[in-house]
Parts: sequence; structure tokens; C-alpha cells
Amino acid sequence: MKESAENYLETILLLQRDNKMVRSIDVARALGYSKPSVSRAMGILRNEGMLETGENGALILTKEGSKKAKALLERHETITRFLMMTTDVSQEIAEQDACKMEHFLNEKTFKGIKKFIKEVEEYNQ
Repeated sequence: MKESAENYLETILLLQRDNKMVRSIDVARALGYSKPSVSRAMGILRNEGMLETGENGALILTKEGSKKAKALLERHETITRFLMMTTDVSQEIAEQDACKMEHFLNEKTFKGIKKFIKEVEEYNQ
């Protein structure tokens, strides 16, 4: 899956948490993209089985789409925490960097980061 599609899924999940009902225009506003660009991307996600359209144009993540979006969000949040713990950067910078890294980080590396965070947290308790 392309990085842009992953960003759309993650954005839809975050917007659903805040607003419950999400439409294409909400995604466009959140990402700063044009409505036609978002509409095209939503069509691709529907074709890939990641998304359905409900009443009033509501965007609904499928089971597969929700699973993927949650995994992406976990990667984003974990990498953000790791960067803040290890590099002394602000949350804003850590989130910007995590957004870039989450799409390319090897799964084994990600698991190592999760293990590191868990060990540090257990040690600090």
C-alpha cells in the first residue's frame, strides 16, 4: 500500500475518533488536500476493500481498513514516543518525523523499538 493511502486511512481513523461521522471534505480539510484529490483516493481505498461509503457520504473503514489504520496509528504513536525518549526533540518534531518513518520502517526494527520502550517503562516503575 502506498504511503498516501496509509495517510488517508490513519486520518480517517483519527477523525472518526473525534467526530464519529467522517466525510471526504473532512479528510480534505484535515490533510489540506483538494476535494477531487481526496475523492479519487477514497475511490481507490473502496476498490481495495479498505473503505465503504455510508449514508450522507460517510466514510466507514471496513474491518480490514480499520485493522490497517490502527496498526499505522500504533506505529506512528510508538515511533513518536521513541523519538521523544531518545532524541530530546519536541513532540511536534517527533510526530513529523514519525509520520515519515512509519511507512518505511522494517517490522523487525519496529518490534525492537516497542521492546525498548517497554523495557525502559518497566525499569522506571
